This record gives sequence, C-alpha cells and structure tokens, in this order.
Amino acid sequence: MRKLRTAFLLVLATISGGAKVHAQATPSEAPPPPLAAPPASQNQATERPQRHRFWDKENDWLFAGVGASRTLDYFSTLNMRRRGDQEILLTNAIVDNHAEFAAIEAAGTGASIGVSYLFHHYGHHRLERWTSIVHFGLATSGAARNYSLKTVHR
Repeated sequence: MRKLRTAFLLVLATISGGAKVHAQATPSEAPPPPLAAPPASQNQATERPQRHRFWDKENDWLFAGVGASRTLDYFSTLNMRRRGDQEILLTNAIVDNHAEFAAIEAAGTGASIGVSYLFHHYGHHRLERWTSIVHFGLATSGAARNYSLKTVHR
C-alpha cells in the first residue's frame, strides 16, 4: 500500500508541477503580427506544424495499443505466478489480488493517456505520441519476458 501511495503522490506532483513548467508567453501576450507579409520563401520556413485534436485517429490507435499491451501484461503476469515464479516490480500479494492488480494496470493506461495529454496541451506533439509508443513497447516486452520464463519446479 505504501508503494501505491508513493506512486500516486509522484504522479500527482508531476501533474500539478506541469503548469509551472510552461513559462512561455500565451498567444494573448504575443506581440501582434507585422502588417506586411514576408516573402513566400520565409513563410514556408517559419510555418508552424499543424495542430491536431488530442483524440485523433493516431492517438486512438496508440491508446488502444497501450491498453492491449497492459492487458497482455496482466495475463502474462498471472500466468507467470501460476507457474510458480515471483513478481519483481510489485509484491506477490498485489498480483495475487486480481481486482487490485487489474486496477493498477488500468491506472497505468490512464496515466499514460494523461501524460500524453499534458504533452499535447503544452505543444510537445512528438513527445505526446512517443509516450504511448514507448509505453506500448515496454509493456509488450515485459509480457513477452513473462511468457518466456521457465516454470519453477519446487
């Protein structure tokens, strides 16, 4: 329970501290644009990349992938415990309590979506996508590792 509380406080501190990190001027504080338009060659070089909606098709697929990989990790960890091996990241008591372990996996997916939203909100769109890609890769590789472990014979 102490580890869960510590993790929750860490996520809460990260989320609440995120508003203080953004120290750039807001669009309302930005200076007005010049009256004369710059030449076309300069226009293309300084053009900002297009913004996208947070719940666009690519993010939908990425979030579904994170959810699927966390589900795979859930079942691979239960399979590993049934074969007699020990969990290394959480306690065995947490993993053996299926409802608590499922809630932790769901919270991990939600936290990933939340971090992606923070990146999106502050204009870090590449990091927004990479958060889900890295999470998907780590959860899938962890599940593959769980399935590849040998059964413990006692």
